Amino acid sequence: MRAWIDLTNSPHVLVMRPVIGRLRSAGWDVRVTARDFAQTLELCERLGIEHTPIGRHRGERVGAKARGLLSRSAALLRWARAEQRAGGRFDIALGHGSNDISVAAALLRVPSSTMFDYEWATVQHNVNCRLAAAVVVPDAIPPQRLARYGARRKLQAYPGLKEEYYLADFEPAAAVLTALSLSRERPIVVVRPPPEVSLYHRFHNDLFAGVLSRLREDAAARGAQVVVLPRVASQREQLAALPGLIVPRHAIDAQSLIAHASLVVSAGGTMNREAVALGVPVYTTFQGRLGAVDERLLAEGRLRLLERPESLELAGPAPERSLERVRRDPQLLVELLLSPLSERDAGLPAGVLGSG
Repeated sequence: MRAWIDLTNSPHVLVMRPVIGRLRSAGWDVRVTARDFAQTLELCERLGIEHTPIGRHRGERVGAKARGLLSRSAALLRWARAEQRAGGRFDIALGHGSNDISVAAALLRVPSSTMFDYEWATVQHNVNCRLAAAVVVPDAIPPQRLARYGARRKLQAYPGLKEEYYLADFEPAAAVLTALSLSRERPIVVVRPPPEVSLYHRFHNDLFAGVLSRLREDAAARGAQVVVLPRVASQREQLAALPGLIVPRHAIDAQSLIAHASLVVSAGGTMNREAVALGVPVYTTFQGRLGAVDERLLAEGRLRLLERPESLELAGPAPERSLERVRRDPQLLVELLLSPLSERDAGLPAGVLGSG
C-alpha cells in the first residue's frame, strides 16, 4: 500500500509524524511532500522525516493564495504522476488542511482525507471538505458548522485534542534550556505571534503588541525570560530587534520548551493546545472567531482568554509538576484517516473502521 502525505505548515509535521511512523511500521510505502513555509522543512529535518520540498507560501493576500494553490497543486500533480510511474499508484493522500493535496489527489482520482481543528477557515474548507473522501476533526466541532462545506457525510470525529495524540509518546528534554541559555530559577514565558498570513487572522493584533510590551517590562524588572517563537522570517527579524526578548534563529524543541515554561501566551491555536495538553498555564490572544475546540477549553478553564494586557497574570518559576496528562493512541487518527479504504486494503482488523 502507498500513501502520500503533504505538509504545508509547521504544526502539520508534528501531527503527521506518528501517522507516518504507524503506516511505515505496518508496511506501507509512505511518500511525503512539504511546502517551504515557516519551520516546516526544518522540522522535517529535525524529526528525521524524509520529504520532497515542493513550492512555497505565496503571501497573505487572497489573490496570492489562489495563485499559490493553483501553482503548487500543479507541481504536486507533476510530482505525483512521476512517483506513480516509478513506484505504482497511491492508495490514499493525506493532509492537515492542505488544499494543494486535495486538488492534486482529486485530479489523480486518488481518495484523500483531510484533517483540521478550526472550523472557520471558510475558503480552505470549501475546497478540502468538498474534494476529500474523509474529514477528520475533533468531536468538539458541531457537525452543523461543517455542513455548509459539504462535509456532513464525510465526518470522522475523534475525542479530545489532536495534540493529545501526537504528544502521547512525548517526554520533555532539558537540552532546549541549555541551547537557549535559560535558567530554571527564573520565570520562562513562551510567546507565539499572531498568524498574520492566515486568511482567518488578516489584521494587526494590537493586543499582542501590548502583551509583548508588558512582558518586556517584566523581563527588565524581575528577570523573566521571554522566549518568542516567530512563525516566519519577517517576524523573526522584527522581534529580534526588540530588547528583552529571546528569539531562536532556527526550529527548536518547542514542546520541551513549553513543558518547562511558567506561562504560555499565544495568538494561534496549536501552541495553546500543546500547553493545555502538557498542563501549562496558557492565555490566548486570538482575535478572530473562536472555534469550538477553544470554546470548550475556555469553558473547562483549561485555556484563558486575554482581552487586555493588564489582565495578564505574570508567573514565577515553573513548579515541579506531577501531571496526569491525557495521552491518546495515535492509531485512532490513522484509522480515521484511512477510512475511505476498506479495512482489508488498509491492513486493519475487521470492524476497526466505522462508517462515519
